[in-house]
Amino acid sequence: MPCWQNIIFAYTEKDIIQNPAFRWEMETKSGQPLSPCVEINGKMLADVSGEEVEQYLIDNKIVQASDAATEVPTNAPCADRAARRRSEAALLSCVEA
Repeated sequence: MPCWQNIIFAYTEKDIIQNPAFRWEMETKSGQPLSPCVEINGKMLADVSGEEVEQYLIDNKIVQASDAATEVPTNAPCADRAARRRSEAALLSCVEA
């Protein structure tokens, strides 16, 4: 289980495809055009995977590591929309936290 699976984070999802201003913001903050980007406590993680977000959270003592099983993947797209939303909520929730 990702160490942060049972933690609720506040987050803002920003659609960089539909809103060019959000894309400009992402590129300005991250210094590059690739996504996803996640900003955690002012630190921009650019072109980042779920595993990289998890490691950042552990390394910075925001969460503790766990070996428990997970319901959502951190290294691949989710199979259904509900699972994808749960995964996004977990990953993107760190934005502006």
